[in-house]
Amino acid sequence: MPLVRIDLIRGRRPEDIRAIADATHRALVEVLAIPERDRFQIITEHDADHVIALDAGLGFERTDGLVMIQIFTQSGRTTEVKQLVYRTIAKQLEPLGIAGEDIFISIMENGPQDWSFGHGRAQYTEGLLPVPGR
Repeated sequence: MPLVRIDLIRGRRPEDIRAIADATHRALVEVLAIPERDRFQIITEHDADHVIALDAGLGFERTDGLVMIQIFTQSGRTTEVKQLVYRTIAKQLEPLGIAGEDIFISIMENGPQDWSFGHGRAQYTEGLLPVPGR
């Protein structure tokens, strides 16, 4: 059950924003084998001067087409799976005209005790939901 935050620079059309969200979700369904309806995304637009994303010394320039994606998910995925997530998201975003240097992705892991889906209950730890990958 990933929770995905997508940060964009303001100015895209609503259908383009939805296409970015859909592409990101398709990649997670494909690579992480999550159910199609296991979709939790928060999309936030920012003024251009409210986002600073340099190249970390890699020698490329980012544009206003920047897409920053944070994926919060259960721990236990291998480095290879995470790398495949990065590549698959980039592959899904490329047809939307988003350049590779404008894609910034971070995966943050936690445990089943760190999730509540409602009613103030920890559904994974209470056994109401199966823990992914177990």
